[in-house]
This record gives sequence, C-alpha cells and structure tokens, in this order.
Amino acid sequence: MVRSRAVRKTKPHQTRRSEKAMWNLALAYFGAGIGSGLCVIGGAVGIGRLTAAAMEAMGRQPSAAGDIRGGMLITAAMIEGVAFFGIVICLLLTFKA
Repeated sequence: MVRSRAVRKTKPHQTRRSEKAMWNLALAYFGAGIGSGLCVIGGAVGIGRLTAAAMEAMGRQPSAAGDIRGGMLITAAMIEGVAFFGIVICLLLTFKA
C-alpha cells in the first residue's frame, strides 16, 4: 500500500498574498542594489572631481600645497561619509521590507 502525502489546499487569496509579499521583497532588494550602486558611483565621482581640482590648484600654487591637501582630505572624508550613509539607508530599507 502506497501512502500519499496530504496536499494542503490553499485558498486563492492566500496564494496571491504570498506572491505579492515575495514580489515586494524582490523589489526591495532590487531597489537597495540600485540605490547603493548609485551612492558608490556618486561618491567616486565627487572624490574624483575634488582630487582633480586639488591637483590643479597644487600645480598652480606649490607653496599652498599643504593647505590644499588638508582641505582635500577633510572634504573627501565628508563625501565618503555621505556615500556610506546612503548605503546604510539602502540596507535598512531592504531589511525593513
């Protein structure tokens, strides 16, 4: 005698809810990936432009290179902090969904 497993029948509205929840979760992960990618790209572009401007300024006035370098490092740290904050927000929104 072969025993078969009992198949639990679900109501149609129950399956739609679980599919909707799965779809929402997938969109949350997708949005977090896109958002964190944009944060990284934005931070990289900002630091790249900052460094290019600082190098140009140091080339024009070598005597002020120390002051320019100090200001550049502080500003780069702030840009990096904003990019990191954006990535953290994206991750928090992912885990909340």
